[in-house]
Amino acid sequence: MGPVTVTWYGIFVALGFLAGLWTASLRARRANFHPDTILDLGPWLLLGAVVGARAFFVATYWPEDFAGHPIYEIFMVQRGGIVYYGGLIGASVACIIFARLKKLPLWRLADVLAPSVALGSFFGRWGCLMNGCCYGRPTTMPWGIQFPKDHDTYPDYVHPTEIYDSLLNLALYGVLAWLFRRRKFDGQVFGVYLICYAVLRAFVEMFRGDYTQEHYWKGMTPAQLVSIGICAAGILLLWIQWNKAPPANTAGKSAVPHKA
Repeated sequence: MGPVTVTWYGIFVALGFLAGLWTASLRARRANFHPDTILDLGPWLLLGAVVGARAFFVATYWPEDFAGHPIYEIFMVQRGGIVYYGGLIGASVACIIFARLKKLPLWRLADVLAPSVALGSFFGRWGCLMNGCCYGRPTTMPWGIQFPKDHDTYPDYVHPTEIYDSLLNLALYGVLAWLFRRRKFDGQVFGVYLICYAVLRAFVEMFRGDYTQEHYWKGMTPAQLVSIGICAAGILLLWIQWNKAPPANTAGKSAVPHKA
């Protein structure tokens, strides 16, 4: 479109963000939030996610992709090159700041967002597939995929790890949406999300083929290492909130929703 190149990667990431924000706003009233609160939070989450995801990618791939290159390459997000866990951490920080500024219950807000984060990942991984990143190892399985001739893996058939991750996130979205209606305390849904995503991500990483040898530590990928910390954080959150918080489903029945 003139000087602007519109990529499928950008389209799917945008669809994931919009779908996540929309479904979270529909879920908001069940937790005593006004839907506009979620929409107001949207720009904060977007900024935090993009900054965190890009920063994590640059730090991980600095030697081969950025050292010795012009500094502006760091900001070329439209070409791909973001790390999900960095985005999750960045968006979480943005959510914490927003909740404190607006004096909102943080963990109840996180419960509203958690299913939609998984839904956003469902769309986002299709963007990875179209971009050719986050690809899998060579395979002889009948569902292996072959990228175009200019891809690093050509002519091999590789595991469609982007599709694995996408479909598992769609299933996780269904589980979390079901759990949200039955949650017993604030932070329960978000804690379960952290644990489940860490497990499914560590599983999918077993089939990834886009890491060079120097990125492995004792046979583990960077994402698998981070998954250990994310899973531990989810377990700790559930334990703390279970022991101290009143039932969230009673708090969510107030007649007047929060409006930021």
